[in-house]
Amino acid sequence: MRDWLRRRAVARTAVVALTVGLGLLAAMAVVSSQSAARAADTAAATQQASQQWNEIYLKISIEYELLEDYLDSPDQNDRQPLLSSIGSAEPNLRWLLANGGDQDTRQAMALQNAYGGYTWTLRNLIDAASAGDRPGTLKFAKQAALSASGLRRQASVNVARNNLSISVVLRDAKQDIARQLIAVKVLSIADLLLVILCGLVLLTYQKRTERQAADNDYRASHDGLTGLANRRLLTDRVAAAIAEADRGGPGVGLLLLDLNRFKEVNDTLGHHSGDLLLMEVARRLRNATRPADLVARLGGDEFAVLLADVEELSDAGAVAERLLTELCGPAELGGLTVDISGSIGYSYYPTPSSSAEELLQHADVAMYHAKRNHLGVAGYEVENDDNSFEQLTLLADLRCGIDRGELELHYQPKVSLPDRAVAGIEALVRWRHPIRGLLGPQAFVPEAEQSDLMLALTDAVLDMALGDQKRWRADGRDLPIAVNVGAACLRDSGFPGRVEDALRRHDAEAGLLTLEITESFLIVDPSAAAGALARLRDKGVRISIDDFGVGYSSMSYLQSMPLDELKIDRNFTAGILTTDRGRAIVGAIIDLAHAVDLTVVAEGIEDEATLAAVGEMGCEQAQGYLMCRPLPPAEIPTWLDTWTVPALS
Repeated sequence: MRDWLRRRAVARTAVVALTVGLGLLAAMAVVSSQSAARAADTAAATQQASQQWNEIYLKISIEYELLEDYLDSPDQNDRQPLLSSIGSAEPNLRWLLANGGDQDTRQAMALQNAYGGYTWTLRNLIDAASAGDRPGTLKFAKQAALSASGLRRQASVNVARNNLSISVVLRDAKQDIARQLIAVKVLSIADLLLVILCGLVLLTYQKRTERQAADNDYRASHDGLTGLANRRLLTDRVAAAIAEADRGGPGVGLLLLDLNRFKEVNDTLGHHSGDLLLMEVARRLRNATRPADLVARLGGDEFAVLLADVEELSDAGAVAERLLTELCGPAELGGLTVDISGSIGYSYYPTPSSSAEELLQHADVAMYHAKRNHLGVAGYEVENDDNSFEQLTLLADLRCGIDRGELELHYQPKVSLPDRAVAGIEALVRWRHPIRGLLGPQAFVPEAEQSDLMLALTDAVLDMALGDQKRWRADGRDLPIAVNVGAACLRDSGFPGRVEDALRRHDAEAGLLTLEITESFLIVDPSAAAGALARLRDKGVRISIDDFGVGYSSMSYLQSMPLDELKIDRNFTAGILTTDRGRAIVGAIIDLAHAVDLTVVAEGIEDEATLAAVGEMGCEQAQGYLMCRPLPPAEIPTWLDTWTVPALS
């Protein structure tokens, strides 16, 4: 602030000083011009007076010469010129009396009297000569000579006086001009220095303004937290890249990244930790991309990468896979360790995206498809694009479908390890849409979770599952059954009562019902989860935590929450045979679960080697395609009859 005030004071002082200097310079020019004009006027007036005195001198001299000629031969021919010349200096004397200065006026008045006597003498001389009066003529001639000499002397003195005055005026004017020139030079140098100072000040302000403009432009096109490009700059670059592609350049690839469980970090660790996480993600994205690629933050935990020189959609997919690998992993946030993961969707121009709007929209569709289905990376496919009229009417159709009984359940068994006996089955919902056919849960459950339909959907699934369990029990098959429960149900204070009513209605044993909840709800609303789970567990219902391992910090809740079972997410079990790290993580989860007396279920088992590996690590149960894919309820008895428990070796 102090520097700014100092610069402002210097600038204003320089401008004021320059204004004063230029004003003085202009004033000097005016004064010099007026002084020169006055000197010129004075010199001209004096010159005119001098000229008049000079003419008087000449005319008196001519009159006297004509007098001498007349005296030499006083005939009639020489008389007339003399008579004509008498009084010829009178006009000059009158001019001096009217226009001369004080000195010239006084001298002219004195000379006029003497000149009058001189002309009178000349006339008397002519009269005496005409009368033949020789003595009188000689007397008047002598007087005329004396008068002419005196008159000429007076005239010459005034001529010399005026010439001297002219010299003095010119000398004084020259001295004044010299002094004024010095002052002008000093002022000019001072003004030049002030102009230079003002120029430097203006240049400084211009550079500062340019820097400010560049800074404002940068702020307008970049994210303030991470320093990445923002949505505006990304949109401009996408448009430019598409224009280049239309001119024959390479295609355009766009990746859209959304972090997993970012909200949980903000809610659990605070917004400061959330900001640290976003900055770490930005750093990893910069390091994992090429200089020609543009990394942008679109807002919240959503990022984008504009790819240069992409030849086809699969190239964008390869970059997305590599980028996700570089991104995922633990990160230190203020002394706490969290695991970074995300979902990436990618699209490509000119096909299937045909415009900048479609490129962004398709990448967004692909990203949400990857997120919903836990794929990590997904490219845009038309069949996954839910932005359609059918999707807009999906919730209304689902509400009607629940009322019309269009929901169906498929069941996937779980087996015990190491004997591989059937330990229970999990109910998985399907929707027999009257137009779109059989829909899997990924097509409608995420939308239901964002609305009030999740309560009705869960109640319907629970009622159907307990109904199927009752029928199997009537056939002598007492099967434990698991039902997935959405977070909205646990927030509903009436849900535990409805579960109890459903158990009573179907004459079901509470201990044979397991409710599976997602790990994210434990983190988002731990107090609500603890209260609801405690009420359900008090009624004898078993509680399982599903998809364990993909969150940030849910391990801290295993000790405090009323849980019975933990299901390891398929993303971890898939890596126990390929990486030492994957095997170590699964082993650590199993040990942690056993430490708090939880039964462990390994999901996603698709081969014998993986099944044997999880059994060796102490996992009690397994579930996956190796044992059985999800089956309609009518096929479950047949599978149970054909499932053979292998002999123990």
